[in-house]
Amino acid sequence: MKAVVLRQHGTLEDLAYVDLPAPEIGPDEVLLEVKAAALNRLDLWVVEGWPGLRLDFPHILGSDGAGVIAAVGERVEGFQVGDRVVVNPTLSCGRCDFCRAGRENLCDEFKIIGEHVPGFFAQLAAVPARNLLALPDHVSFAEAAAASLVLVTAWHMLVVAGRLRAGEDVLVVGAGGGVNSAAIQIARLAGARHIYVVGSTAAKLAQAEALGADALINRSEGDWGRALYAATGRRGVDVVVDNVGAATFHTSLRSLKKGGRLLTVGNSTGPRFELDNRYLFARHLTIIGSTMGTQRDYETVMGLLFAGRLQAVVDTVYPLSEGVEALRRLERGDVAGKLVLEP
Repeated sequence: MKAVVLRQHGTLEDLAYVDLPAPEIGPDEVLLEVKAAALNRLDLWVVEGWPGLRLDFPHILGSDGAGVIAAVGERVEGFQVGDRVVVNPTLSCGRCDFCRAGRENLCDEFKIIGEHVPGFFAQLAAVPARNLLALPDHVSFAEAAAASLVLVTAWHMLVVAGRLRAGEDVLVVGAGGGVNSAAIQIARLAGARHIYVVGSTAAKLAQAEALGADALINRSEGDWGRALYAATGRRGVDVVVDNVGAATFHTSLRSLKKGGRLLTVGNSTGPRFELDNRYLFARHLTIIGSTMGTQRDYETVMGLLFAGRLQAVVDTVYPLSEGVEALRRLERGDVAGKLVLEP
């Protein structure tokens, strides 16, 4: 089978489009004929690597996948060859205290497909049957793959961890990313009063407005923190979504009203920065970190996608053979929505 693989940690120059043997499946797994696989910034982080991430090379990237079942393991029930499915990217043991409590994203053996184990940038993938969700005929493979990781991540961050309530004001820092596009929609669905979005271009802000944002701030036109302060009548917002990190965290904290919450699932400009703790306790602020979501979160949010209440934002679809070029584009940041590969 054809696959986009990482040969060693480093740069995108360490990726290759190669032939590999088809994966073997276990008794509780299915062999998925991948029809669509979406890119995430996580793929770029895996390429770079970090202490503690130990992979078997060559490693197949890609956390988001949808396709058709090509074979089933002997213990698999409820699915058969030919079924259209989408895959929850989170792997959990099913045995630890967290898993038994329905909090699989806190599992002692937590893993993400494409990050810790081989992913979907390939023609075939071995997937645990318990991670599958039947895909309705009216939803395309590209839409399902594009929505999967970002929707469950944004849902858990905002609704479960962040406890977003109707009538609250939300600021989303960054208009073009997949999680942020999902967060705008979910905030609107949850009944947020005002959704402010900071973006770098008019095109990205226009897309954010189409998804539900009602106050747009172009950071290229000046100090976006001052602009947000003015737009809120010098009050600030209840919730900030900041997945940018080092470049924006300080301003994001200053954008919160007293008692506000800053939610984060990533750090595209760097993970390390200084905080003034006096600002945190004097204003009763809370910083909430979140990663992925539970199986219940996944089924809930994908059900909203299937019902048309949330949408996948797809920028461009590439053939699998152009996967490395698609990752280069993601690295440049010239993206408004998800990039998707089709084998």
